[in-house]
Amino acid sequence: MKKLLVAMLMTGLLTGCSDNEVGDVSLGVFTLKDIKIENLKDDIVTGVTCHIASVEADFSLADPSDSSISCRQTGDITPEMIAKIDKSKSGEVVFKKSKSIFFKSMKVRRIFDADNQTLLYLSYTTKETEGSFKHSLSTVPLWGTAAYIEPNVAPGAAH
Repeated sequence: MKKLLVAMLMTGLLTGCSDNEVGDVSLGVFTLKDIKIENLKDDIVTGVTCHIASVEADFSLADPSDSSISCRQTGDITPEMIAKIDKSKSGEVVFKKSKSIFFKSMKVRRIFDADNQTLLYLSYTTKETEGSFKHSLSTVPLWGTAAYIEPNVAPGAAH
């Protein structure tokens, strides 16, 4: 009983209410699981806001891995912002949240698709669940922003 109480207290500390929480939907009376919705502002590309929905299980040692992400332009995106981001194929982690005391976390990674002038935001868990790494993808095109650069297209080439 003492171990259960300690585990419940530790889980409460790990899954406490986030300052970024904008929604909390109960999955029913007979479950301790809720869908939590958080907003995430990109610290470098400040004109992008993402909303992440994930299932959280109160009084559990591990939250489920399922999540979804949706990102949109909510302000200016400038060439200076794009100049500061990691442009490697793996991009960079812009958000990380613990999902259990067993080393599972949810991460959001920003990747830049220069050919299509688009920012990709990939939400994923770092631990395999039921034979799969859970993930979700959202994109923010730079079209119509000050950061958009017309792709180099050879004269006469099909586009």
